[in-house]
Formats: sequence, C-alpha cells, structure tokens
Amino acid sequence: MTQIIPKKLIAVENNWQKVLSSAFSDPLALLTYLDLDPKQFEDDIAARRLFPMRVPLPFAARMKKGDANDALFRQVFPDKKEFLNDPNYLLDPLKEQNNDKPGVLHKYQSRVLLLVRGGCAVNCRYCFRRHFPYSDNHLNKLKWQETLDYIKQDVNINEVIYSGGDPLMAKDDFLAWLTQEIVNIKHITRIRIHTRLPVVIPSRITPELIQWFTKTRLKPVMVLHINHPQEIDQLMRDALKKLTDAGVTLLNQGVLLKNINDSIEVQVALSESLFDAGVLPYYLHVMDKVQGAQHFDQDDNVAKGIMAGMIKRLPGFLVPKLVREIGGQPGKTPIDLNLHP
Repeated sequence: MTQIIPKKLIAVENNWQKVLSSAFSDPLALLTYLDLDPKQFEDDIAARRLFPMRVPLPFAARMKKGDANDALFRQVFPDKKEFLNDPNYLLDPLKEQNNDKPGVLHKYQSRVLLLVRGGCAVNCRYCFRRHFPYSDNHLNKLKWQETLDYIKQDVNINEVIYSGGDPLMAKDDFLAWLTQEIVNIKHITRIRIHTRLPVVIPSRITPELIQWFTKTRLKPVMVLHINHPQEIDQLMRDALKKLTDAGVTLLNQGVLLKNINDSIEVQVALSESLFDAGVLPYYLHVMDKVQGAQHFDQDDNVAKGIMAGMIKRLPGFLVPKLVREIGGQPGKTPIDLNLHP
C-alpha cells in the first residue's frame, strides 16, 4: 500500500537543521499533537528533569494519535518509572566515562570510536549514554589533531567509527574535514557511522553528506538504530536509497525493549521491513543496564525465545545476532540461544 505523506511534513523536511530546531521538547506540546490527555501523564512529565525530551516532527508523525501505548511514543516520552533506583542499573553501565583520551573510545583492537558530537536528534529514554559527560569530551581543532595523531600511530586500527551522541548532529563541512583527515591515514580502510538521525529526520541525508561519506577510498558503512517496523516510512526509505545507490553498506542495531518490540511477530516484521528498505539486521541488543531505564529491560530467556522464533521464520541473513555489551570486554558478547526452563 502506498503511504500518503502530508505535504506540510514534506515541506518541513527540506531543511534538516530547521526540523531539528523545531523538535518537540515540551511534553505537553507532544501530547497535544498526539491527541493524548495530559492528565494521564502528570506524574510522568517530571522525569524530563532526569533526561530532556526531544522528538522531531517526522518521528512524531509516525506515532498513532490517541494511543498512549504506541511503540514509538513510549520509547521517547518521559516516564515516572525513571525515578526508581535499582542498584543493578548504573550511571555508566559500559564503563566508558573514565576514558583515557577525551572524545575517543578505543575498546576494540582494530577499531576506534570517535565521539564526534554530544547530543542526539531524539532522546531515547533507554539510552545507555543518558548520563554520559559529553561536555568533558568536546574537542576543539587542536584536540582533534591530537586524536588524528593517535590514530596515525596505531597501525592496528583499520576502521574509524563516528559515534556520539549522534555524529550526524555535526555539520557537513566539519565532517568533510574530519573524514578527509582520516582518508590521509593510510592504514584506515573503512569509515563507519552509528546514527539514528536519518531515522528521525530523513532529510539529514544531504548531497553534501553523500559527497564526503562516499567519494573517498574508504569503504562507507552506516549502522542505523531502528527498533520497530513502524519507524520505517516512505520518507526514510527514500533517504536510505540515496545511500545504497552511492554504495553505502547499511546495517541495523536494535534494542530489545519490554512491551515495545519484545515479540516474535514484531521482530520478524522489523527484519522484513529493514530488508525492504535496503538495511541488513546486524545486532539485537539486550538492554544495557543504565539507571532510569530498568522498566524497558526484558528477561534473557524471553529474548532467547524470540530469537528461536525468528530463526524458524526468517532466512539466516535476516536474523540479527543477539548480544550483550559488557564494559571492559574486547567485543560484543553473544548470548547463548539454548533455552533454559
């Protein structure tokens, strides 16, 4: 069925920075837009003090109006459960906040992750970096040069990953400069971007982005963050096609979220929708145990059961790897799919 996209939304979408600046940051404004009664959410709204709310219009437009249990709405709207304190859920679940070199996470031998920008276009309430000190990891041009020198000196590194926050919050002229500097490092062969911005603001895929990302000797890879098939609309498909046409490998990392995407049916539909949009499922993460998000966490045995169902219903190339990230480990930790009673 052809999706009808409102003309107003298409017009707004023409300038991604304008879309970003007009994102919903007031919970009451988002509730009004979605025809939801603010009285239902009086206790939840206070949680914005713990972590600000930010929701761009193109993402909000995919939410079902009048539905307080909408899968996209629940990922981004504050919840009173965020005030619960559980000692098993930490401010720094992946042990990233005491990184030796500001702006750089060198967890894996052959890859280095650069915190290009703090902040995101959408604030997902389960974010494992919701407490990350981005202000301490902001780099000026001199510090970026020190980072580039660090990469030059380690010939074991062959891939540079742009992360954040969301690296595509940075402007294209800065990203073009940084990418060219990395191109000049002979032992780097791939550049990878981890981002949710093309999902929530598809117009972020600009001609300038295509130019600096794909017109070099480096192999371009983009890892998106999509948790539910409802997140994939025609605007996003059109934007992603520009990337695939330019030779970008598109992968997806999702997070298993309780009462949002924790069923075989939703995960199968997500994998099929991803492939239809030119994206291969890559990882399905069990949620990182970050303080304030424990209500999203799902039991490992439920995750294993979902994976078993996906394996029965999908070809192997559409089944993501079920993994957990453990702070200090040299890679993702696969979760054994042997089901236990």
